[in-house]
Amino acid sequence: MGRRVVVTGIGLICAVGNTTDEVWRNLLAGKSGVARITQFEPSNFACQIAAEVKNFDPLKFIEKKELKKMGRFIHLALAAADEAMKSSGLQVTPDLSPRIGVHIGSGIGGFDVIEREHSNLLQGGPRRISPFFIPAAIVNLAAGHVSIRYSAKGPNEATCTACTSSAHAVGDAYKIIARCDADVMIAGGTEAAITPMGVGGFAAMRALSTRNDAPEKASRPWDSARDGFVIGEGAGVLILEDLEFARRRGAKILAEIVGYGMSGDAYHITQPADNGDGAYRVMLNTLNDAKVQPNQVGYINAHGTSTDIGDRLETIAVKRAFGDHAYKLAVSSTKSMTGHLLGGAGGLEAGIAVLSLRDQELPPTINLENRDTDCDLDYVPNHSRKAEVEYAMSNSFGFGGTNGALLFRRWEQ
Repeated sequence: MGRRVVVTGIGLICAVGNTTDEVWRNLLAGKSGVARITQFEPSNFACQIAAEVKNFDPLKFIEKKELKKMGRFIHLALAAADEAMKSSGLQVTPDLSPRIGVHIGSGIGGFDVIEREHSNLLQGGPRRISPFFIPAAIVNLAAGHVSIRYSAKGPNEATCTACTSSAHAVGDAYKIIARCDADVMIAGGTEAAITPMGVGGFAAMRALSTRNDAPEKASRPWDSARDGFVIGEGAGVLILEDLEFARRRGAKILAEIVGYGMSGDAYHITQPADNGDGAYRVMLNTLNDAKVQPNQVGYINAHGTSTDIGDRLETIAVKRAFGDHAYKLAVSSTKSMTGHLLGGAGGLEAGIAVLSLRDQELPPTINLENRDTDCDLDYVPNHSRKAEVEYAMSNSFGFGGTNGALLFRRWEQ
């Protein structure tokens, strides 16, 4: 079975807040973080809206001379890791350092850096390319910088599995601790792909909402008028620890992570499998890993991206995995407020699931005005809700048919 693993710290940053407390407060208030894009001029784009992180000053976390060595996704990861480490109260000492690892995923990495340096190449030739280009852009450098900052000399990894990247990162980190390869893991994900190529590429697929005249209403999972997802940015980082290690140092435990599942659709590069097969199996695998019965789960923070097919098939998958209990579950999508963080979504939403257990309060799905007739579960519409929940699940599904789910248990001191 392995060692028990608990969550002792959370760092969240996204469109609705730059700290965990601010994010959580605004989610419970049903506040949308979606607005017109400001990071570039979007007038000639079909989609002109996104869920940008606002008023973010990376100089609070990073020395000025170091900024150019990092893409924005690294800036956001360092900010989230800083808050997570501070909230955990963990002090890294030389004897602990080799037992502390990092696993931070990203679906795209430094898109902003790639676009900037490509422009430099076209305008001035290869001599204009920055020597920091590669390490500023590649996916694993978020984990690399976090590892260096905290002298975390244990496992140092990064997942790049599309929109499941950081769910896989948290799950893999959990298993690393459970099998005794580390005592602590700094785990989660980060993304900053609100760039001309990022938005243009997803818009070319017709995956994005084009509700440009009402940005705050654009992300509307399970609503009959949904027209695509809203791209978001941010980071979510958790501090995971071996239970006995956490107890010995007197850590405040927020929740226990008890299950992790993976599956592959083996079906289509972007479309979910018919009948939600991959999503169904990943939830079942997670329940089996945790040895938890379906009727013990009270809340699912859904993948719920606000796409027509995705929302409908996730609903089908939940009903297949949970049977009659599906109609007693609360299933909300915080992407209705944060937008879709792509590879960073799983880390953010794992943190939200933990906060839901800690406070016994469920964040809503906003903009759910006219429910799709095929989507008939309890989506916590428009207002947060107090609820007694022992187990909460977080779902993530990605292009290429890659799926991950995490299960957390309420911790009672």
